[in-house]
Amino acid sequence: MMPTHDTGSVRSKLIIMAVSTTFVALFLASIAMLLYDLRTFQQYWVDDLTTQAGIMASATAPALAFNDARTARQNLAVLRVRPHILAGAIYSAAGTRFASYSQQSSSSAGLPDKPGKPGFRIDRAELVVVHNIIENGELLGTVYLRSRYGLVERLISYGTILGAVMLGALLIAAMVASRLQESITRPLQAVTNVAREVMQRRDFTLRVPGNNSGEIGVLVAAFNDMLAEIGRRSHALQEANLTLEHEMQVRHRAEQALLVADRRKDEFLATLAHELRNPLAPIRTGLDILRLRSGDAQATRRATDIMERQLRQMVRLVDDLLDVSRINTGKFAIKMGRVELKAVVNDALEVVRSTIELHGHDLVIDLPDRPVFLNGDANRLAQILSNLLNNAAKYTNRGGRVTLTAHVDDKNLVVCVSDDGIGIAPDMLASVFDMFVQVESTLERTNAGLGVGLSLARRLVELHHGTIEVHSGGVGRGSDFTVRLPIVVEPELPTKTMPAAFISSDSYRILLADDNVDFVNSIGALLSAMGHSVVITHNGTDALNAAARFVPDFAFLDIVLPQMAGYDLARAIRRLPCGPVTLLIAVTGWGQEKDRQLAFEAGFDHHMVKPVRFEQIEEILSNRNVVKKLRS
Repeated sequence: MMPTHDTGSVRSKLIIMAVSTTFVALFLASIAMLLYDLRTFQQYWVDDLTTQAGIMASATAPALAFNDARTARQNLAVLRVRPHILAGAIYSAAGTRFASYSQQSSSSAGLPDKPGKPGFRIDRAELVVVHNIIENGELLGTVYLRSRYGLVERLISYGTILGAVMLGALLIAAMVASRLQESITRPLQAVTNVAREVMQRRDFTLRVPGNNSGEIGVLVAAFNDMLAEIGRRSHALQEANLTLEHEMQVRHRAEQALLVADRRKDEFLATLAHELRNPLAPIRTGLDILRLRSGDAQATRRATDIMERQLRQMVRLVDDLLDVSRINTGKFAIKMGRVELKAVVNDALEVVRSTIELHGHDLVIDLPDRPVFLNGDANRLAQILSNLLNNAAKYTNRGGRVTLTAHVDDKNLVVCVSDDGIGIAPDMLASVFDMFVQVESTLERTNAGLGVGLSLARRLVELHHGTIEVHSGGVGRGSDFTVRLPIVVEPELPTKTMPAAFISSDSYRILLADDNVDFVNSIGALLSAMGHSVVITHNGTDALNAAARFVPDFAFLDIVLPQMAGYDLARAIRRLPCGPVTLLIAVTGWGQEKDRQLAFEAGFDHHMVKPVRFEQIEEILSNRNVVKKLRS
């Protein structure tokens, strides 16, 4: 059983840290708000008194002009309706007092002999404003006003409110931290306690109690299974040692085997403990965000994203280890097929885009304009690129540059993933693809993983009959990973005149929309040679305008189009008068089941995956009954 209270436990430290950081944040925010309020308070009083002085200047200008002191005093007497104004005076252009007003018994109490410079000043707890009386560009005199300035009262009142709010927020943060940390720290603390007891007592019958769910539950179950397996092996070794105790040589070998097993067990426990501690830092950060911004829905969502991202990272590490294990045991199989480079790159970017954006990197993609086809497993090829991009993102300082370029060299595709990150020391270049090797293992990069990503990438490249190399100018000079894979060489499209027998007996109006100019022009040339009327466009807007004018029987539309995506274009065409009679065909590099479903939901009748063979287009055109039925 775990102790209910431990001042040195992760639980106590999390609560103390949450409350401390909350106090610091609230204190700094309170100081900022207090300073802002005091500045606003001062500006309000200055503006108010300055406005009052301007009004008084306008009202007393005629009295000064006609030397009517009685009228000036009557104007000043109006200030009685403003109790906070203690005194006021009108001075002539020569600086002599012309008329005065004061809340005290003496009309000139506290009034200076000279008005002073125009503007405002704060004298102890009073605010003084001096304003010139100018009429037709001539200085007639000066208005002098002095009022109370309750800065101290304002400071005490506002500070009391902020103090009460801070105290309440700290109490709430402590209660929330105490509640939320248990679901995370309790199972991890239990694992740590059991691991410590196993190391001290060598008792492998111990188990971590509880029935946890999610990834933490998987870790607890795996830890218990590991203890059971080590216990069985330890028991087997002990029995073998008892059986061979009379034979000194065999006994010596058994003891050596036991020492090796113990060392491997200790190394495994140490690695496991390290991987268990890794998610604590980002999860703790997420908890801190929840404590500091408990009322902010956006901050709460951001904290949840952090913790979910770390759990996904742990699942990915486990998946990589399982893949390596399958490769080593010969149980790993890949499904070879014809795949297009851009589709592979897009799948890889879906995996690593969040990591690259999290680090604030600048991602640059440079791919060949023409389609490039490979013979391989699309998922595993995407895994190769995602592992290389993920490695570049992790070992590049925030705000760095990650580049993915590809070009065709003879019959090979050359893909290079480059970064301007920490680089690789010359003595490490030969071992970066080895299992569990990490270029840098420091406190700044505790999320570097298990060191299996590059090793797995090399295995997958080799299974696709390719090669992978690494180059680096040294520490701090970035790194380049180059992958070479064989490509599928496409035969060139026919350039001879189309035979008469190939020309269709029926002609249709066909709209082609694709930003790949070479592909769409070649298909358009073939269709025109068959006798069809063809309109070719290269963006969504032009395609929609052409559909409205041309009223096509068939429309072959790319999904990724400039200005308007293929899905939106299909919906827009369906809303045209010709929409119900036009057969829409999606032509795209996206071939997963979800992509097909999105196409049908957008209004497409067919979904074709690039590279498209002309025979496939012929097959759709040959189904003339569909068009006749729609026309009818």
